[in-house]
Amino acid sequence: MAHAMSDDQVAGELKKMTAFIRQEALEKAKEIQIKADEEFAIEKSKLVRQETSSIDSQYEKKFKQAGMSQQITRSTLANKTRIKVLSARQELLDDLFEKARGKLGDYSKDKGKYQELCKNLILEGLYALNESKVVVRARKEDYDVVRKAIEEAKEEYKKTFGGKEVQVELDEKNPQPEGCSGGASVVGGGGRIDINNTLDERLKLLETDALPMVRTSLFGKNENRRFAD
Repeated sequence: MAHAMSDDQVAGELKKMTAFIRQEALEKAKEIQIKADEEFAIEKSKLVRQETSSIDSQYEKKFKQAGMSQQITRSTLANKTRIKVLSARQELLDDLFEKARGKLGDYSKDKGKYQELCKNLILEGLYALNESKVVVRARKEDYDVVRKAIEEAKEEYKKTFGGKEVQVELDEKNPQPEGCSGGASVVGGGGRIDINNTLDERLKLLETDALPMVRTSLFGKNENRRFAD
């Protein structure tokens, strides 16, 4: 028959049970704390990685934007500089041809050289037309010089074509307009074809045809141009 426990024994058992439960609770709390710490560390590491990735992404995006902005700025500045250079070059070329245009009238001052020039301009028109009868138009003040130039041109034309004659008439009814710097035009085809060899027209042709050569002489060869003018 079991003996009833005394109060001291009951108190002792309760104390043991209380100590056991307390120990279990402490161990369980410790486990929970360790697990919580581990989960916190994992979550913290995950958040750090996400934020780091976000910062890296934002930095890369801003870096690319800054690079593009820098390229656009450089390109804009380069284009503005290029336009300024081209504009300055064009102004220089325009000034060059304008000065040449202002000196065209000087060619007629030396009558001997001017007569030779008129002869060659008329002769060029005769070769181009290759007709038996043409008319020549010149400035009124050049009529005496041009008449002599016509005779010389006819003789040279005759020699070139083995005795072939050409009739050249000075058209005094239709002189070159006021402001013309000199030279002559040779008209054939019954008045339909006009070989304009006035000094003004030849300078215009020079501006177009010789411009690439003049540009190269003044500024050097442009390595960026793939095709010549």
